[in-house]
Amino acid sequence: MRIAELIQRWSKEGHARTDVRAYTVHLPLRDAARIEALHVMYPGRSDSQLMADLIRAALDELEVAMPYVPGNRVIAEDDYGDPIYEDLGPTPQFYSLSHEILRKLATAPLEK
Repeated sequence: MRIAELIQRWSKEGHARTDVRAYTVHLPLRDAARIEALHVMYPGRSDSQLMADLIRAALDELEVAMPYVPGNRVIAEDDYGDPIYEDLGPTPQFYSLSHEILRKLATAPLEK
């Protein structure tokens, strides 16, 4: 999801999350005021939902912005037959760690 899509999403009613994990966040007052302003503008969303949506969108954009660092090994060819080299940048490690941690979190007992 992109940041630009959030306003449209927040304008729609309903949106339930099933699997979540709680975090405590300390925000600078300016950021806290902006979260509160969004809550006033979109009263159907809790502060927690707004922050979760913002974090998800920021992580999606961060993922796209990670630099591609071509390695020496060809892993595929594109539609034109040109080689696609393995990525030695941070993206593969980020994906791998994210999936590994997600599997662990999904099988961990729920906190009560």
